[in-house]
Amino acid sequence: MTTRPKVLYAIEPTLDAAEFRRVLVESGLGVTRPIDDDVRLKAMLANADLVLTARLDAPGKPLIGLARGITDFSWVCYISELAVCKSAQGLGIGKGLLDEVRRQLGPSVAISLISVPDAVGFYERIGMARMPDAFWFGRER
Repeated sequence: MTTRPKVLYAIEPTLDAAEFRRVLVESGLGVTRPIDDDVRLKAMLANADLVLTARLDAPGKPLIGLARGITDFSWVCYISELAVCKSAQGLGIGKGLLDEVRRQLGPSVAISLISVPDAVGFYERIGMARMPDAFWFGRER
């Protein structure tokens, strides 16, 4: 019987842009993110208030997931990415990342996000409420 490696969750404010890019690509979010714009990826990481990672407790500590958020640490946190490598999806990593975000922020901070269509069921299964009154100005580039 083989056991799965433990998952290590940690705040990593200096996460490398190459690792960030790899997880975006391997999660499927790469099609909706600027993965070919290194300057923009670095800015996305540098300007995030919370970068939380999921790594396997195995040689090299491979990154398998991440949550990136913008927050005031008092009222609300917007999760701009919740990305889990496809090879690790279905293992509880996404829920684990959100649980850790909630633990880090405490019970006074609400969490919001915009889901890609394929992930809506996941968010509903873990108990997030669907909010009908969201609004959006799209990016021009």
